[in-house]
Amino acid sequence: MLRSESGGIPTYHFESLSADGLVHSIFTRLGGVSREPFDSLNVGGAVGDDPAAVAENHERVYARLGLSAAQVTSPRQIHGNRVVAITGHQAGATVPDSDGLVTATPGVALLLRFADCQPVLLYDPAHHALALVHAGWRGVAQGIARRAVEAMVQAFGTRPGDLLAGLGPAIGPCCYTVGDKVAAAMGYVLPDWSGALSSLGEDQWSLDLSAANAQQLSAEGVQQIEPADICTACNQHEFYSHRGDNGRTGRFAVVAYLEPGHAPERAAPVPDSSEPSEDSVPSLPDSLNPPGFPALGERWEE
Repeated sequence: MLRSESGGIPTYHFESLSADGLVHSIFTRLGGVSREPFDSLNVGGAVGDDPAAVAENHERVYARLGLSAAQVTSPRQIHGNRVVAITGHQAGATVPDSDGLVTATPGVALLLRFADCQPVLLYDPAHHALALVHAGWRGVAQGIARRAVEAMVQAFGTRPGDLLAGLGPAIGPCCYTVGDKVAAAMGYVLPDWSGALSSLGEDQWSLDLSAANAQQLSAEGVQQIEPADICTACNQHEFYSHRGDNGRTGRFAVVAYLEPGHAPERAAPVPDSSEPSEDSVPSLPDSLNPPGFPALGERWEE
């Protein structure tokens, strides 16, 4: 990954996704105005932080990228697997109950929030389309990375082999211990669970989220994957970590958008319209739903 800093706000970028036409930034917890334990660039509005500080932090994120709030679309994240296709009329909107957004509309910025779960960024240079996904263990169990690829195939005609993928900072296997319930879910949905899980003893497993998400992407035909290899729990000086901070912490932003002036080489994007439509929500089969887990797209209660 590449790191840069401007105006006291550092950001990270995937080297392999530094392509003409795509702008993306992984922000940290540095450069904002929130006080402890949310210090300082917290963009999570439902964590107990001062709303005025959160609003100012959003403005700083937008300014860092030359964006306005009217350009930024963000979902209400629920640790599910709903993936929504975004068009121009949804710019500036909050999308209900979803953890993945895809778009082929230039100038519409996607913003998601993280604190241990993994950001997954997908870019299709042939169709000038992108996806941004929030993928923790619940998302992996419900196949959200796979669904994001399928959503792009369905909405834009994406060929998985064309995709460039970036797996952002997330809690690493060094710090992520889970129980048998989570391990069983991984065993159900991963092509090679032993590549993402290591036994630590009775009802104790080390989970590698990056390996798990990479397996699901690879199974869909994605070949070019760049992992960040940054553990949020090991780097709490720079990133928020829900587990490392015992649940009381902020959320860092990941933003991506397509620049205008880069026409797709092949299929046209989802048509824009003046009114929202459920047609923009890809309907995908529930083939990866583990027994005893919420149906795909349902909210997972904490």
